[in-house]
Amino acid sequence: MTSNRGETSLNMEASANGERRPLLAVDIIIRRTDGAIVLVKRKNPPFKDFYAIPGGFVEYGETVEAAAIREAREETGLDVRILRLVGVYSDPERDPRGHVISVVYLAEEIGGTLRPGADAEEVDAFKKIPEELAFDHQKILEGALQP
Repeated sequence: MTSNRGETSLNMEASANGERRPLLAVDIIIRRTDGAIVLVKRKNPPFKDFYAIPGGFVEYGETVEAAAIREAREETGLDVRILRLVGVYSDPERDPRGHVISVVYLAEEIGGTLRPGADAEEVDAFKKIPEELAFDHQKILEGALQP
């Protein structure tokens, strides 16, 4: 399946009876010591060249918390400590490639060096969040960062 942006669909897991199942992802909102929020600029579709919350897919046998910490390190170079669960985002239309459910955490930076991962064009920390973000990340950040 190809979306209106030209991206191909994700390889959705099939159950024993052949039904498609959603994929599980994590996103991690990283707050730096100065309060800035870390975002990655996507190198690949969908949303190529848009900023996004760091994240990715949970690997088989991995907890969502471990996946969030791993994705933070891979995508940003930072070591993080999870502070709290922000929420679960499950709208079947949130990712143009297919049905992806994302578990979102808020975390604080505890080490590492800010640098982009292999699938990021760049990584930066923002005190003022860009107006247009990938996927539903604007909505996620608005909910997570309210006092």
